[in-house]
Order: sequence, then structure tokens, then C-alpha cells
Amino acid sequence: MIDHVGLKTSDQAASRRFYERALAPLGYEVVMEFEDGQVVGMGVAGKPDFWFSAGELSSPIHLAFHASDRASVDAFHAAALAAGGKDNGAPGLRPEYHPGYYGAFAYDPDSNNVEAVFHDPSERKRG
Repeated sequence: MIDHVGLKTSDQAASRRFYERALAPLGYEVVMEFEDGQVVGMGVAGKPDFWFSAGELSSPIHLAFHASDRASVDAFHAAALAAGGKDNGAPGLRPEYHPGYYGAFAYDPDSNNVEAVFHDPSERKRG
């Protein structure tokens, strides 16, 4: 089980604006920050499980956040694009992954592939 994940940003302010807006539909908010905002922890219900901080970038990564329903995936995608993210896959079913996989993708300011995904249990039983 993963407790938390962190990534480096080339522009901490731009990344903060992006993630605060893009992840709000999933219930994420800033929970903790250190070093005058250079280290930010976001999460749901007071538990920071996603961290980002200013620093030297490595290769872009793929980061998937759980969504509670399809509407949350749709809202994530719209918010990510409105926050300056670049589209990398509109909301929709991805049956090639498994039945009931509903996801959307956007690139963050550092070209990390950020996803929101809903695994519909009723669809998985049909598959």
C-alpha cells in the first residue's frame, strides 16, 4: 500500500495553481506546507498523500488519482485544462485496461501525465 508520493517541480507556483484547481473536484486540498511553500502536501480529509516541491526534475511520471464517480473524472479534466494543463485524453471508458475503467488525462506544467480514474464496480462484474 502506498502512503504518499512526491515529485519535483520546475515552477512551484505554477504547479501549485495547477494542482489546487485540478485536484479540487477529487476532494484534494493543501494540507501542509513547509519552507515558505516550496514543499506542499495535498490530500483528502487532512491526510497529505501527494507532495510536490521545487527542485531538479527527473523524467516525467504518470500519476493517477482515484475518483469517486465519472462526474468527478469529468470535473478533474475540465479543471486541469482550465488550470493550464494540456489535454492527454478526454474523459471516457478505457476498456483496454478493464471493463468499467473511466479515466481522463492531462499534462501538468512539467509534462507529468496526471490522471483521474473511476473503477466502476458494476461494469467490472459484467466484464
